[in-house]
Amino acid sequence: MTDLAHGDPGHPADTAVVAVDIGGTTIKGAAFDDRGALLDRLTVPTFGVESSAVESLAALVGRLEGAIAGGGRRLAGIGVASPGLVDPVHGRVSFAANLGWSDLPLVDILTERFGVPVALEHDGRAAARAERAARIAAGRDGDEFVFVPIGTGISAAIVTGGVVVQGATGGAGEFGHVQVVPDGELCTCGQRGCIEVYASASAIVRRYRAQGGTSTGLTREITEAVDDDPVAARVWDAAVGALATGITGLAALLDPTAIVIGGGLGEAGERLLVPLRARVAEHLGWRVPPLIEQSLVGPGAGLEGAALLLGPVARGSRAPGSTLVSPPASVPSPPKEFS
Repeated sequence: MTDLAHGDPGHPADTAVVAVDIGGTTIKGAAFDDRGALLDRLTVPTFGVESSAVESLAALVGRLEGAIAGGGRRLAGIGVASPGLVDPVHGRVSFAANLGWSDLPLVDILTERFGVPVALEHDGRAAARAERAARIAAGRDGDEFVFVPIGTGISAAIVTGGVVVQGATGGAGEFGHVQVVPDGELCTCGQRGCIEVYASASAIVRRYRAQGGTSTGLTREITEAVDDDPVAARVWDAAVGALATGITGLAALLDPTAIVIGGGLGEAGERLLVPLRARVAEHLGWRVPPLIEQSLVGPGAGLEGAALLLGPVARGSRAPGSTLVSPPASVPSPPKEFS
């Protein structure tokens, strides 16, 4: 199979594709030419157009399409990475709590508006594809790992035997909605005590301020203050504890080589990984814990993963699970703000 990074005979040189990573706070998009070179990138608020994530998404794609046309190319396909319960076969988002979506035919909506093939995948699973390519290139195991992106929400993509697990309904990987605190805080999904309500980047900010924290910064500033700010330390400890409990379950069930932490919060690096490794090791005293590592791709993994979906799209096929041999040119990471 050829790939965007080396040109594709079925993908004419006067065309370009758009990759999109939908988050609960922002939507990131990028346009790539037929050789995988980055042409343009754009980030917009998720609810910035008519307070609608769908309209914001369409507006972002429209702006990138305009940039593509301005360069003398035409749009050939759209790859979308979305949070929630995603059915890539039927092109639907069954449920996405942070976006207010339920049974949304997203592929049909975008196809109707833009008239090009569209590929849809869960954001965590899309990011895992990019991470797998990076791990293989770096000489690390790319066949048995779990990728855990942490931003406004939290998910997990399970890679076993080199294959990203989809699940029976496309719903595999909703790690953020595993309940780890009995009768805990209310989550946007309607449950109580979910990992996401304690450990997502947005939850850390919300809980810090609710408990009287005085820092006006984002998650990065709160994490950097844990040694001197007792409120920050308490909130951070709860976040690490929730993640450790969930990761312990993943390790016991799946026996992965590594748990890879990505997303915006993954940029906290060893400040997060050191206490997380210690907690998981405590919980897994009866066995050797998996490696717990920072993402090689970084916060841009979802966008790169969405771009990886566009190999089959460029040829008019929406084969779920298909990926390119290698990713397009690396997408520059956004500023290191964890939320």
